[in-house]
Amino acid sequence: MKTSRYIFARAGEARASAGAHSSSCRPIFYGWVVVATAALGLFFSGAPIVVYSFGVFLKPLTQEFHVGRGAISLAFTIHNFIGAGCAPFAGRLVDRFGAKRVILPGLVLLGLILVSALMIGSRLWQLYVFYLALAPVTLATTPIPYSAVISRWFDRRRGLALGLIMFGMGVGTVVMPPTVQRLIAHFGWRMAFACVGCAILVIPIAVVAVFLKEAPQQMGLLPDGDERRANDIRGAENQTGLGWPQVYRTRTFWLMVSAFVLAGGSMHACILHMPALLSDRGLTAENAALGSSVVGMAVIAGRLLSGYLQDRIFAPRVAVGIFGMSAIGLALLWAGGGGAVALAAAFLVGLGMGAEVDIIAFLVSRYFGLRAFGTSFGFAFGSFVLAGGLGGMLMGAGFDLIGSYELPLAGFFVLTVLAVVLFTRLGPYRFAARQSDETAIVEAEGVA
Repeated sequence: MKTSRYIFARAGEARASAGAHSSSCRPIFYGWVVVATAALGLFFSGAPIVVYSFGVFLKPLTQEFHVGRGAISLAFTIHNFIGAGCAPFAGRLVDRFGAKRVILPGLVLLGLILVSALMIGSRLWQLYVFYLALAPVTLATTPIPYSAVISRWFDRRRGLALGLIMFGMGVGTVVMPPTVQRLIAHFGWRMAFACVGCAILVIPIAVVAVFLKEAPQQMGLLPDGDERRANDIRGAENQTGLGWPQVYRTRTFWLMVSAFVLAGGSMHACILHMPALLSDRGLTAENAALGSSVVGMAVIAGRLLSGYLQDRIFAPRVAVGIFGMSAIGLALLWAGGGGAVALAAAFLVGLGMGAEVDIIAFLVSRYFGLRAFGTSFGFAFGSFVLAGGLGGMLMGAGFDLIGSYELPLAGFFVLTVLAVVLFTRLGPYRFAARQSDETAIVEAEGVA
């Protein structure tokens, strides 16, 4: 009893001392600057223009090249196939050379390739080459390198930090589709690509070069802003985890990847065709583009919701809840709802799209650690990208076959439900969050 009172008293003193210190002289933890930098980088990444705005380009491209939606969707499929093959390689580069050396060249090349859209002629194969060239450089600006950095800067608040960097991409998914729609209406689809490319070349490169730091140890800091000295920490976080040969032999990894593939293919298919789907159900072109912005808002909500919850609730349960809601959205679209019902369904599907990359990064870090995080996340993310390409192609082919999206929507609903079931089969974390300094002090004194 006396020992308990002593422990709680010392814990109170530790909290009071820490509070006084932080309120008087403790600066803002630089990790949050890294989070803001990564969020800006993801806003200007390839995803908002190449992935989330693809649906806005779909009808103009079919009119330009005089082909069906399946043929245009094949361009995105080529992009995702190449990207999926390059993703593990991109992750390995991050593990070996660091994120910044991957991100900066990727931003430069992405901007230049988007500007090169001005040179695309009237041949369909030229569009395919354009999307093929985008694939590997887009990966360098995706969450693969940024998530590796954030996972080193944060442990206990890793879920929230990952969610916040994805917030930048989510804002991009809200802003980019209507912006691109206006650019297409005034200048054409080629100039729309080029304008975005110019913005990428001007804005994010300098910010990332100056403010992105690979790990807290570079600045004499520790993850989460802990104040204990580095030599007091046994087994630094950056060194813990399984090697890649160990990761890909585990049952958990393949269960996880299978769930990502099923959910990712379904979410991508629906979102890529959302503007066209809404347009088919009577919405104007501008309101159909608004549907993409609704998806973008849902992506933001999904990122923040999943990030907040994963630090507090077992992450597979978070995945079950969010993807369960996305399955409901797919069911509503399958039932043929239009107007407000269709927009609500788009929002529910967007929640899953928003949460997926956050959940991939968080689960990889908790089940396999950070030693081979880039490679492991790259492989899982690549599988997700590959599934997205297949899903988009199947959605377009299904429409061309029967003249509606009902059949592919039914199939993707079933696949999403199966993904939810697979998430329930994941076991406990292998690398749970470490304790806070205060908790460690209290426990140590209690043992003494």
